[in-house]
Amino acid sequence: MQQINWDDMRTILALVRAGTLAGAAETLSVSYTTVARRVARAEEMLGRPLFERRPEGYLASAEAEDLARAAAQMEQVEQAALRQISGRDQGVSGPLTLTAPQLLIQTHLAPFLAGFCRDNPEVELTVRASNELLDLTRREADLAIRISKSPGDTLVGLHLADQKTTCVALPELVARAKADPQAELDWVLYSGHAAPPKAALARFPNYHIRGRFDDMTSLIAAAKAGMGAVRMPVYLGRSDPDLHPLPGLEPQPYAPIWVLSHPDLQQSIKVRRFKTALKQFFRSREEEFTRL
Repeated sequence: MQQINWDDMRTILALVRAGTLAGAAETLSVSYTTVARRVARAEEMLGRPLFERRPEGYLASAEAEDLARAAAQMEQVEQAALRQISGRDQGVSGPLTLTAPQLLIQTHLAPFLAGFCRDNPEVELTVRASNELLDLTRREADLAIRISKSPGDTLVGLHLADQKTTCVALPELVARAKADPQAELDWVLYSGHAAPPKAALARFPNYHIRGRFDDMTSLIAAAKAGMGAVRMPVYLGRSDPDLHPLPGLEPQPYAPIWVLSHPDLQQSIKVRRFKTALKQFFRSREEEFTRL
């Protein structure tokens, strides 16, 4: 009796989820031709098409959806087994994957990671710089550094640091705001924010929104280009000498920083050593996240 091998099942699942060969290939870390070949092999074995090929992507048939559901269940069992094996690992060697925000890596984490790798040379560290919430259950990462008020109940969380925000701008804009707080103040905002922070409006009530951006890197670039003031975490404001705080504004509370891992990895010496070192690193720099 013929059977679909696990690689083909995993590929069908990835293609159902992504909807395109390129998206599935990225998920599986293979070429799009490999995805197409595996799907064709499964279709040939079953004697029927599993996807409708369209210009915008691959539309899954009912049979493909059924196979994807079965593959998802198999994936859960596989990942659970692998997590449990990793959790029993008492060595400090082998692969370790971390996901963290790019700007936090750039301003603070890079020196820590260099030191950790120096002290633990057998660890094969992979860092995925992303603000996306990667799935620790599916082992997209072993550890995740996240900025959140509620990091979730299904993962093991370790609080690293409280945070506050500040409002900054180029020195000439700051000088104008200080000279006349009632004058119109230009701002650049994060997408979805209707207005500048309330604390800033209490001191500078007249504002003009020059633009909205969907990530902090773009907001910083816009502020440094003179488009307007911007709200950002204190640690970013402190790290950029070109941007100065608006006068008379105290830092405001913001979401704290956590490091998260799956419960199955609680007993892993490698994971525990990383989290302990990370906590010590942040503890020695607490003021950098709350005080100007």
